[in-house]
Amino acid sequence: MKSYYFISCILFSLFISCNNSEKKTDLVFYKSKLERKKNAPFSDAVQAGNTLYLAGQVGINPESNKLAEGGITGQTIQTLENIKSVLELHGSDLEHVVKCTVILADINDFNDFNAIFRKYFPKNKPARTTFAADLLVGAKIEIDVIAVKVDGFKDARVN
Repeated sequence: MKSYYFISCILFSLFISCNNSEKKTDLVFYKSKLERKKNAPFSDAVQAGNTLYLAGQVGINPESNKLAEGGITGQTIQTLENIKSVLELHGSDLEHVVKCTVILADINDFNDFNAIFRKYFPKNKPARTTFAADLLVGAKIEIDVIAVKVDGFKDARVN
């Protein structure tokens, strides 16, 4: 009888500890700090646990509110700078990007895009999907990324 009681207590303890180990992942939805995106029907970034999911970025200069000049090269640089800014705002950086989805308006721009992309990701190359499709606002490129947060990175959250 004692051993039955003892085994029951151990099993009950294991059951309780297993149930308590399930943690709810908090989601944080970040609005853009840019005036032109304040009323957008999507978040600029969403944090789930230690992972950041960024909305697609295009090559619009945040100061002029216009597409960067220089065709695919200029827009790719501006797009990646926009991504870099959003990541840094939320506690990450380009070195912690794990996945990119790249949309080109013209697949013939692939090599020019890749030349710039390599400069921004010289060491840690994220997984990537690239395809061509029509883009809004006359953009030649749109990129969204998934990144992990950096331990000890200052988080300048904008909700």
